[in-house]
Amino acid sequence: MQKLPIDQILPQLHEMIDNCPAVVVKAPPGTGKTTRIPLALLKNPSLKDKKIIMLEPRRLAAVNAARWMASLLGEEVGRTVGYAIRFERKVSASTCIEVVTEGILARRMQSDPFLEGVGLVIFDEFHERSLHTDLALALCRDVQKGGREDLKLLIMSATLECGPIAEVLGNTPVLYIEGECFPVDIHYLARDFEGEIALEASMAVANALRETDGDILLFLPGSGDIRRCQRLLENRREMLDSVDIHPLYGDLPFAAQERAIAPGKRRRVVLATNIAETSLTIDGIRTVIDSGFSKQLRFDPATGLNRLVTLRISAASAAQRAGRAGRVGPGVCYRLWSRHTQNILIPFTQPEVLIADLTSLVLQLAEWGVNDPRKLTWVDPLPFSSFAEGRLLLERFGALDDHGLITHHGKRMASLTVHPRLAHMLLVSQEKGEGALAADLAALLGERDIFRGDAEQVYSSSSDLLDRVESLREWRGSGREVGEKRVDTWLCKIVDRSSKELRSRLGIKDDETLHGVDEVGILLAHAFPERIARQREPGSDRYLLVNGKGGRLSPRSAVRDQPFLVAVSMDGGERGDGMIHQASALTLKDMRKEFGNEFRLRRKVEWDRKEGRIVAVDEEYLGELVVATKPVVPRDEEVLAAVLEGVKSIGLVAFKWTEKAFQFRARIALAGRLFPEEEWPDLSDRSLIDGFDDWLSPCLRGIRTLTDLFTLDILPPLKGILTQEQNRRLDEGFPTQLTVPSGSRISLCYSMDGPPVLAVKLQELFGLAETPAVAWGKAPLLLHLLSPAGRPIQVTSDLSNFWNEVYPEVKRELKGRYPKHPWPDDPWSAAPTRHVKKRMWGKG
Repeated sequence: MQKLPIDQILPQLHEMIDNCPAVVVKAPPGTGKTTRIPLALLKNPSLKDKKIIMLEPRRLAAVNAARWMASLLGEEVGRTVGYAIRFERKVSASTCIEVVTEGILARRMQSDPFLEGVGLVIFDEFHERSLHTDLALALCRDVQKGGREDLKLLIMSATLECGPIAEVLGNTPVLYIEGECFPVDIHYLARDFEGEIALEASMAVANALRETDGDILLFLPGSGDIRRCQRLLENRREMLDSVDIHPLYGDLPFAAQERAIAPGKRRRVVLATNIAETSLTIDGIRTVIDSGFSKQLRFDPATGLNRLVTLRISAASAAQRAGRAGRVGPGVCYRLWSRHTQNILIPFTQPEVLIADLTSLVLQLAEWGVNDPRKLTWVDPLPFSSFAEGRLLLERFGALDDHGLITHHGKRMASLTVHPRLAHMLLVSQEKGEGALAADLAALLGERDIFRGDAEQVYSSSSDLLDRVESLREWRGSGREVGEKRVDTWLCKIVDRSSKELRSRLGIKDDETLHGVDEVGILLAHAFPERIARQREPGSDRYLLVNGKGGRLSPRSAVRDQPFLVAVSMDGGERGDGMIHQASALTLKDMRKEFGNEFRLRRKVEWDRKEGRIVAVDEEYLGELVVATKPVVPRDEEVLAAVLEGVKSIGLVAFKWTEKAFQFRARIALAGRLFPEEEWPDLSDRSLIDGFDDWLSPCLRGIRTLTDLFTLDILPPLKGILTQEQNRRLDEGFPTQLTVPSGSRISLCYSMDGPPVLAVKLQELFGLAETPAVAWGKAPLLLHLLSPAGRPIQVTSDLSNFWNEVYPEVKRELKGRYPKHPWPDDPWSAAPTRHVKKRMWGKG
């Protein structure tokens, strides 16, 4: 057997496995950790007669690792070494090493919580940190602490930061191994490309074939990009007559995967996903071309599900990919991005547990018997908000009770391999006899859209999902070729396989019966109850959802002018309406039938500011959504409450403020400033508005419209705020009029924040030396002395000074202008008058 770098640490590893509950191994790709370590540990005495389970993050890596280890033993896979992945399992009674994908182990532990007969669980490529990885590790640690002290854990990775995981596992030992790596010459683009990834990558391959030797490994985000790039390269036959092109991704048949990995007689170009980053070793690679993107699991707000989305890779991933070119000799890496972009890459890919939807994880924990995640060991604490949201959704589905404990319905949901939304829909569909339809819908929603993005869409219904179900079934029944221009036939195969698996799990018979829009809409509403929506106006493409958000139908949606719908795929909406990409029409009748216990009746009596009147209706609600309204005659107390709220929203401008009312407030304001100890009420705008319920409500009976409000005399209720004694003192100390020396009674003008004003013709004050005052002499008046024509001459609060210093000048200016009015030389001794000279003489 060929000697590999990992062999040097095997003696240490055996010793640590004997003495420690967990061990961490960090080793680069190509050092042999994935295949050598499990085989070596078969001979470990502490693992004698016990099984080894090894987790791999991808199906292709799991199958390849199992087959390679079996070949090293000279056996067929399924004997000593076997594997279990989705859709396929090859194990036997003699299997000692079973390679599984991460989700398989978590599901298996629910039925075998002590992992009977298992001595070691290996977490390979742990740095990829999927939800399943973190959950499986947390469950394994719980098993260790719950009675299986003999269960061993081994964490393996190429790029893992070992410190945090070692600490979480109780400061477990870490083994490091250095791999051999030759220098790699890295090239960047002048600027990031903006076109299609497959096209840019195909041009980079053509360039690399001219400039380099050896095999080429091209990293692309997903299978769709790989197939498009392969077609573009195969159209360059004049350049590629001596080159073999091999795609490499998880859904390929195994024979095609082997051809991509195995050395060939001609130069190879391998088009791979990030499975070739660390999970697989491909011999002969001298050149790497890196698109800079990968498919990563993220919570997709558009569908409310976890979904693989295309994202920029991390700096650690970029380094791993480049290193693939330096395994057999000096290599070259073409990075299809700029140096600037390289400098701003995130250091490591974020673990899914911090950014994905946790609803499935919450359900699995509940099935495990844990409703508080803090009771388990996590590499990173679960985000509380995401956990709480998942729990609320499961409670709504009836999967959890009020205490967070799993129900019978929840256990059935957990037994399925789909998101809880889809699992709930599938179980509901069985009660309706529509299981086959729900299986197709769940498969369509769980995978990428089968409709080609560049195809002309021909819509046939008011349900985007029914269109896709019908297209899938047309593809099934027509030799798999019909509709190729409209659908992606490769994705149809994947969706069809998922649908068949769901039917098998639930015991659903194949049924190609076509269902209508109503059946599809209700099933989808059970999966997405918070996405039920009502059209804002007839003919509009704008909708309001049960959760209070707004949405606008995409022009590519088949749904048009439907009063109600369920928004299946929707994005955006942080600052406005989101875009509804896929929807299905609903009827109010069906909604009441299916969700009747969630409907609520609420009477709404409110002030309509636009109409300026009271409006009263009974509203039927589903969540935050009003689905129906009916006018009603409100009770008097409902009207009074609505008028008060309306007045509060309008403010004091709702009333006609007479001068008397304004002066009343101003007089009280002055009293409050001068005599704070008497506790005069605060009649400022804010205080009056806040106290409407107390001082205004008795006067609002019978008010129905804005006109009624505006004609209301506000003075009586204002006076009602004062006690009888306060009203008496107000009239006594803060009069509305004052008798001047001429005998005239002149109105005073009070203000909210200044002194009271007396505006009077100066002739009426002859002989008056002291400035008049109110408030028992504490508030001198501000005198506005007027000309005979009533125009202001002087503003003063010192009348004596005016007569002595200012009057002579005023007399010189105005005597000639107003000769009929008295302008005595001595104003002190002159008789005050409001009349002209002639009238005064007539009296003599």
